[in-house]
Amino acid sequence: MNHTELLAPAGNYEALTGALSAGADAIYLGGNAFGARAYADNFSCEEICEGIRYAHTLQKKIYLTVNTLVKEWEFPALYQFLIPFYETGLDAVIVQDLGAFLFIRDHFPGLSLHVSTQMTITGSYGAKLLKSLGASRIVPARELSLEEIVAMRQDADIEVETFIHGAMCYCYSGQCLFSSILGGRSGNRGRCAQPCRLPFQISGGREEYPLSMKDMCTIPLIPKLMDAGIDSFKIEGRMKKPEYAAGVTAIYRKYMDFYVSLKQEGKEAQYAVEAEDIQKLKELYLRSGLSEGYYEKHNGREMITIASPSYNGTDEMLLQEIRKQYIENPALKEVSLSADFRVGQKAVLTVSDGIVTTVTEGDSVDKAKSRPLTGEQIAEQLRKCGGTSFKVTGAEINMDPDVFMPIGRLNQLRRKSLQEFAGFLSKGDPAKARHPLPYEEEILLDGAVAGKGQRGRKIQGDAFSSKRTQLHVLVTQKEQLQAVCRSCHEKEGMAERLYVKSALMEDHSVTEQLFRYRRVSGGEVYLILPYVSRRSCDSECRQLLELTAQGLVGGCLVRNLESLSCLLDMGYAGRIVTDSGLYMWNSRSSAFFQEYAEESYLPLELNGRELHTLIQKADIRMPSLQIYGRFPMMISAGCVQKTFGRCTHISGYLTLTDRYRKIFPVYRECSSCYNILYNSVPLSLHSLLMNKAFPVAIGRLDFTTETAEETGKIFSYFTALVRGESRQPFYQDFTTGHYKRGVE
Repeated sequence: MNHTELLAPAGNYEALTGALSAGADAIYLGGNAFGARAYADNFSCEEICEGIRYAHTLQKKIYLTVNTLVKEWEFPALYQFLIPFYETGLDAVIVQDLGAFLFIRDHFPGLSLHVSTQMTITGSYGAKLLKSLGASRIVPARELSLEEIVAMRQDADIEVETFIHGAMCYCYSGQCLFSSILGGRSGNRGRCAQPCRLPFQISGGREEYPLSMKDMCTIPLIPKLMDAGIDSFKIEGRMKKPEYAAGVTAIYRKYMDFYVSLKQEGKEAQYAVEAEDIQKLKELYLRSGLSEGYYEKHNGREMITIASPSYNGTDEMLLQEIRKQYIENPALKEVSLSADFRVGQKAVLTVSDGIVTTVTEGDSVDKAKSRPLTGEQIAEQLRKCGGTSFKVTGAEINMDPDVFMPIGRLNQLRRKSLQEFAGFLSKGDPAKARHPLPYEEEILLDGAVAGKGQRGRKIQGDAFSSKRTQLHVLVTQKEQLQAVCRSCHEKEGMAERLYVKSALMEDHSVTEQLFRYRRVSGGEVYLILPYVSRRSCDSECRQLLELTAQGLVGGCLVRNLESLSCLLDMGYAGRIVTDSGLYMWNSRSSAFFQEYAEESYLPLELNGRELHTLIQKADIRMPSLQIYGRFPMMISAGCVQKTFGRCTHISGYLTLTDRYRKIFPVYRECSSCYNILYNSVPLSLHSLLMNKAFPVAIGRLDFTTETAEETGKIFSYFTALVRGESRQPFYQDFTTGHYKRGVE
């Protein structure tokens, strides 16, 4: 508990120095690329290196955000981006993309890897998997309870970092396509436009803000969180002002230290938060109302800014006070100096903070001809540390009588000594300097060789252009299943595989129908595992094992790392397919998933050209892509039904209507207790099925809100396309998603 890290955000260098001066143990920040806050000020390369040196001078740490999804052609740039920070002594990177995670592990040995909350780790199985791959810390999904976090930390035996203050997302981080689909600004690329902060009507009611979370403030929970053994407390806010970073850090530092002192005296019950400090936090860019997040609550109306998502006003006097105290007067490292000046020998200056000591030699000391230096004069010059990160608290001078050295050379020795001391704090022993492992240049997306400006090989023809695209069908309702099976039996449609929700398997008539489908059509049945798996992960996987043993189910669709790791741990012998939400943006992440899965669905945010490149570069055996159906634009622990009424614990749909009268279906998945917000129109790539260059072996039709009649007609239509018939769809409203436009 005494070593709980306080981790503060920094959007610029002032925020970094201010937060460190206010008591942060570590800073997380982003550079000019690969960070999930593309619109923050962010840091230049030199500013990050200087920040690392400054933080290490104070014996604090710097973590760099590399928490976006990485496209295939970006790895050469990622490699070059990281080199200067790595060599300067960067402490850790916070990573979302699994391919980037493996790439950094392999090319930057010794650099700590922290798993971003964007990777949506929700339990011990996922944490163990990432630890086995080299992770040293997990930043789990913000939706987890304190009990779940403690279990993860203990079961996986890995450091855990959790958010304690700042803005909250309505969606599980890393599982949101809302901004991407509506406006082309992907949250997975650090460009979220925050459509969740906009007004909506709920099932025809009045306009409110059902998706806008209150900001988190956990000052009252500090004792519980520290006693739970959480390793790092994280403050959100890289987009906010330096005064916010410093002010919030100072208040949390105060109460963390306060609780430690109470604990040491056995007076834990006396912990209390002053109303004045709560008020200060409210005046530092918090939205109206406060929430303690998900630590003790799964969801609820009181966590939402229903009336308005706007920020409270800020107190300018408070901001000025914070600026003067922490930003204009940055913290300095206290050191003591010991100097040896012997005539005819090189001057020696020793710098120490009581833990680290460095010894630096200067020029030879001369014998004075007329006016020798005094010990007071030497000490006065050595104490002059203006413009550095040091404060000299003591200077011991050992000298011969009648010594002389020009003041300029004396100052030079001081500067050199402090630079060497700072360098040792930043990088450690120079003999053990870090250097990245070599990385071979690769062919970029446009065919150019990285760094050469030359033309490389071009993408050749599609490996699957001469083969018929297989149709797989995903159903979420019994009536949809019946329509598909009827069409298959009557030869109006053909589906080589059916993906079926686990809840439907509890109906005996459904299992009978599936057995008949397998017998008559020769197709396969796969079980759909949940988008989010938490405490129920074991039971979900056991159900799969039982259905596989019965001969009904041949495999499963996996949608999160928790389920994947759980199945591997249980020794599941069936076939595994990973869904598009397990992001496979590059050949490295693809190689990982191909090790465990027979198929992996291609991501929804890459355009056709990028998908084509990925398929060839990763040598994907069976390229699979959703070609029809509504996008799941948000997966949320929140429940719109509960926010605006009573929780019925009955799965079903309601709707949200935006300012442009677009209607978004929201499905209440009560068995796993989360909501799925779908796009207002379905994806439909029907025009591409007739294109011989369409690089997909398997196209999946996802049925969500469709009636039985609509399901049958859509299924028959796509079957006709696959058979080579040229037809236009009978439906008018659809989107081609990102297949043509992609994301930045």
